[in-house]
Amino acid sequence: MDKHCTRRNREKLILLKMNKITIKTQVKGDVQQVWNAYTNPQHIINWNFATPEWHCPATANDLRIGGEYFTRMEAKDGSFGFDFKAIYKELTPEQSFVYVLEDGREVSVSFIPQVDTTEIVIVFDPENQNPIEIQQAGWKAILDNFKRYAEGLKP
Repeated sequence: MDKHCTRRNREKLILLKMNKITIKTQVKGDVQQVWNAYTNPQHIINWNFATPEWHCPATANDLRIGGEYFTRMEAKDGSFGFDFKAIYKELTPEQSFVYVLEDGREVSVSFIPQVDTTEIVIVFDPENQNPIEIQQAGWKAILDNFKRYAEGLKP
């Protein structure tokens, strides 16, 4: 029975990886400014949460292949929180990176220069605990929070 459950979970993860979720936004600013605001821990703590009731009290980012990305996200009232950890698998500075989460899911983030903006495209493997729509909405809310923060920075 255990082997069957494990096999079923593996099959489910493979199916989820085939159904990647994509979110995007356009951020005013050049790619260097946007990249810095997205990857610098001094900035990450200011935007890496989905709603004003949450915050990111701790973060570290060893931005190199094999380096660790870490953030702590939690409700401001202390009622709930979690650590988000990943290891960088690919990295092209000011263009893109891929990291692998602790549960094996991959996330790729691309920074595409436009005329007066930088497009950010995030593609990630969904997890199997929450509906796809909730995951997409949560990641998009964080990306929208990043956009507001980054556009408020002085060049």
